[in-house]
Amino acid sequence: MSADTVVLGTTDITISALGIGTWAWGDKWFWGYGGGTYTDDDLRAAFETALAHGVYFFDTAEAYGRGRSETLLGEFARAAGRPVVIATKCFPYPYRLSRRSLRKALTASLRRLGMERVDLYQMHWPFPPVPIPAWMEAMADAYEDGLIRAIGVSNYNLEQTRLAEKTLARRGLRLASNQVEYSLLQRRIERNGLLDYCRANGITVLAYSPLAMGLLTGKYTPEAPPPGIRGRRYGRAFLLRIRPLIELLREIGQAYGDKTPAQIALNWVMCKGAVPLAGVKTAAQALANVGALGWRLREADVEALDRAADAVVNW
Repeated sequence: MSADTVVLGTTDITISALGIGTWAWGDKWFWGYGGGTYTDDDLRAAFETALAHGVYFFDTAEAYGRGRSETLLGEFARAAGRPVVIATKCFPYPYRLSRRSLRKALTASLRRLGMERVDLYQMHWPFPPVPIPAWMEAMADAYEDGLIRAIGVSNYNLEQTRLAEKTLARRGLRLASNQVEYSLLQRRIERNGLLDYCRANGITVLAYSPLAMGLLTGKYTPEAPPPGIRGRRYGRAFLLRIRPLIELLREIGQAYGDKTPAQIALNWVMCKGAVPLAGVKTAAQALANVGALGWRLREADVEALDRAADAVVNW
C-alpha cells in the first residue's frame, strides 16, 4: 500500500487517499447542472482525469441529482477499463417505514450503477422514523447476501456511531466508515470526539465538503462571492472574516512548491487522518485536486492552520 492509498476501515478494500465526491453530478438545484456551466462531457473528463492520476475512489448517493449521479458514475466506471471503488448511500426518506425498504433502495442504486454489488453502502442520515438498529440489520442482510462489500454511515454523531457499531457487532460485522462534513472551516468532529473515536476503532472518516463548498480554494472574495445559494449562505462578512486563513493557505502553499490553497486544505484533511472527498465538475478541477497527493504538510504547518481556523471561526 502506498502513501496515497488507505485501507477502508478493517476491510480488505483499499481506496485512494483522496476521493471524488459527485454531489454536483446531476444536481440542478444547488450546483446548476444542465444550466450551461458544466456538461456530462465535462464530468466524464473529470472522472477520467482523476482515474489517470491515481484517484479511483468515488462517492455518490441515490439522492444526488435524483439518481443521475449514480447513472453517470456507473456509465463512466464501466467504460474505464480499470478498477474503480464506488460508494453510494441510502436516504432514509420518511416514507421508508421499515428495514425492507433499504433492499429496494439498494436494488435501484445497483441498477443505476450497472453493478451487481457496491463496494461501500452508507446510510445517508440518522433520520427517523426507522431506528438506527433496524437500518444496520438491513445493511447486515445485504452484506451477507453479497450485495455490498462494506457498511458505512454518514452524518452520524458519536452516540449514533456507537449504536450502529453495536448492532453490526451482534452480526459479527464491523462498521467501515462514517462520512461527515470536515474541513478547516468545519471541525466539529475534532471537538466532539468523533474523529478520535473513529481513528481509535478502525472506522475510516470520509470528509465531505473538505474545501467548504469552494470557500477554501481562494477563488472567492468579498467582491466576488460564490454564485447561487452558496453566495447567499456565505456573504461578504463571512468572506472577509476568513480572508486571513486564505492568505495563510497561500503562504504555506508557496513553501511547498506553489501548491494552491485547495491543495493545502485537502492535504490538511489527510494529515488529520481522514479521506477528503473533493467535488469535481471538470478535468481542470480534478487535475488541481490530485496535486494534494504525494506529500504531507509538516506538523508545524498543520498547527498553524489550526490556529488560523480557530481565529476566524467561532466553534
